[in-house]
Amino acid sequence: MLAASALAFTASACGGGDKTDESKSSPTAAPVSASDAGLGLPDLHGQKIEVAAVWTGPEQQNFQKVLDEFDKLTGAKSTFVPTGDSQSTFLGTKIAGGAPPDVAFLAQNGVLHQFADKGWLKPLGPAAQAQLSANFSPGWQKLGSWKGKQYGVYAKVSNKSMIWYNTAAFENAGASVPTTWADFLKTAETVFESGTPPVSIGGADGWTLTDWFENIYLSQAGPQKYDQLAAHQIKWTDPSVKTALTTLAQLFGNKDLIAGGTSGALGADFPKSVTTVFTGNPPGAAMVYEADFVSAFISANTKAKVGTDAKEFPFPAVGTGKAPVVSGGDVAVALKDSKGAQALLTFIASTDAAKIWAQGGGYLSPNKSLPLSAYPDDVQRDIAKSLIASGDDFRFDMSDQAPAAFGGTKGQGEWKDLQDFLSKPSDVAGAQAKLEADAVKAYGN
Repeated sequence: MLAASALAFTASACGGGDKTDESKSSPTAAPVSASDAGLGLPDLHGQKIEVAAVWTGPEQQNFQKVLDEFDKLTGAKSTFVPTGDSQSTFLGTKIAGGAPPDVAFLAQNGVLHQFADKGWLKPLGPAAQAQLSANFSPGWQKLGSWKGKQYGVYAKVSNKSMIWYNTAAFENAGASVPTTWADFLKTAETVFESGTPPVSIGGADGWTLTDWFENIYLSQAGPQKYDQLAAHQIKWTDPSVKTALTTLAQLFGNKDLIAGGTSGALGADFPKSVTTVFTGNPPGAAMVYEADFVSAFISANTKAKVGTDAKEFPFPAVGTGKAPVVSGGDVAVALKDSKGAQALLTFIASTDAAKIWAQGGGYLSPNKSLPLSAYPDDVQRDIAKSLIASGDDFRFDMSDQAPAAFGGTKGQGEWKDLQDFLSKPSDVAGAQAKLEADAVKAYGN
């Protein structure tokens, strides 16, 4: 499922060794302590460490368990600070004010490049580098580097080519899992005729709309065009973009297929788009698109059980293209040159931290040393197994590679332009013109 994403790496695939083939039993085995694993973490009693990331709700709660273990092992006192969706603006303001967090998880790869060029990031120290080299394939290491220096650890990644569905709603409608875009639209019509709104869209969060576009574009236009558009080597007025937006309008322009219609989609954030599908009898919708981390929201906010009440299928192939696989991720970087920041990056790059994180659900790690038994259910174990098996053959989220002003800021750039497109999907040419104008401003070309 996850042969995913970004920079067309040609390095050979790295398997996970024997650990990735172990039994699916004991999914909640206790993690080995960092001290036993020989990480050599320093004594940090009396030191305060601030960590910033975009996560809220279950994602934040699961990461807090990692911080709690780090504090227990080192004596540090860690504090989590949510950045909000406009992450680069939040962090840039903190840095300019002389009060950056010690460690930040950047949700956009392009932001890592921008921050590194400004001299805001500190390279990984020897201990963190050793953990990274031991546990991550060359492709994931390269994503966290820039201009020959290793700055980050991609400790949490995602498969962004998944559609989740309510099994009861499908059974009630007599609907089957689609494998092509045409079949997906037919399945949506079938569900609509049964009396349940087919698709829940979290349009209030513009990043979900970029993911819709990227999957269609990758499948339809192919990886070479995808890489060119991601680097703005071709314009958003290119005919391939017109074709993809026209295809997306087949869903966005059919109010019968969208829960709450256009206004409902624009008013729903990501969490609401998920809970709409997995609460109520009948539910508010039958399907929702988003990444593997949806499972954590289902488990934390609904009574639905992942694997029985809630299942997923790969994003369908569009036209004559292959089924797309797009990946995203959060990269941990140091914004302060401190012992505490480097120690936390060392722990985050370790298998011990990944075990704690994985057990909470809604988490996927490219750490090839992490045993599959750390994941809480078969759905997530299968996703993780596919990720490790894919090695470095992946495409990374397009908007996350872009400058933050275009691909990662709430209320502007691609996020806003695609929200406007959702509001008026008949205006494909207008959407292309706005996307290209905003891209030129952000990329400078």
